[in-house]
Amino acid sequence: MEEARAFSPGHITGFFQIWDQPDDPLLKGSRGAGVSITRGVTTEVMVEKSVRNSVRILTKGSATNSALVSKRVANAFLSQVEQSYRVLVEHDVKVPIGCGFGSSGAGALSLALALNDVLSLDLSRLETAQIAHVAEVECKTGLGTVIDEAFGGLQIRVRPGAPNIGTVKSIPTNEDHAVACLSFGPIRTAKILTSQTFRPRINELGGDLVDGLARQPSISNFMEFSRKFAEHVGLVSNRLRKVLREADRAGLRCSMAMLGETVFSIVNRDQVKEIHEIFSKHAPSERNVIIADVDFEGARLL
Repeated sequence: MEEARAFSPGHITGFFQIWDQPDDPLLKGSRGAGVSITRGVTTEVMVEKSVRNSVRILTKGSATNSALVSKRVANAFLSQVEQSYRVLVEHDVKVPIGCGFGSSGAGALSLALALNDVLSLDLSRLETAQIAHVAEVECKTGLGTVIDEAFGGLQIRVRPGAPNIGTVKSIPTNEDHAVACLSFGPIRTAKILTSQTFRPRINELGGDLVDGLARQPSISNFMEFSRKFAEHVGLVSNRLRKVLREADRAGLRCSMAMLGETVFSIVNRDQVKEIHEIFSKHAPSERNVIIADVDFEGARLL
């Protein structure tokens, strides 16, 4: 039995513009901006030759039937080899699922890197990431997460599309910054992306904010534009509103992760204690509060 392991950072999108008009899923995606974090998904893949292909996916040791993106990735790789394999996938997910942390994209991307390695397909890193992007787009779990997770850092997606087709621009940041989050629960991404109410709101402002941030890229502008977008789209829940108001009073600019019932902010190290105290006051449990570093490496083999 052959094995491989890979990691992909989680990712928080602050604002975006839907770009799903093209028929080719490689050209579909989004324009937007977001930050990759050091908490994400580690995926271990074990394969052995078999008389027929089979794929089993586990998340933290428990069988799951909801890993549609990962199954699509695995089948895409198996279609490129002549031999049949039995494939066992184990995802170790260190971010809340469905809450705006890019978990499906991170699972797909780490799986793609591991499968490319273990099956000796010799695809380039960006070709491998394209397979993860297509799987996520087709499953309607995200549009631009994979390209950001592939590169890491704080990025603006200035041109939509898969890795090596879309274009990203980095916003200056460093190890002096941390990402603070409070997650209450999930929001169904597919429901929002297809909503006749929210799609127009997203697209009438998202593109302008991308252009504005590309002209003046900074952390403070990213947070300001993210908050403006969240307020405009109208997905802020009452629970999120209470946290945002208290953080505002403390001079800590926060916004909502797209798409999840999650508050986030990029802060200086000396602000971590204060924002942690605010988030902990509103959190159902301490597990809902996440303090992470910015991931500058992007997805990689382990």
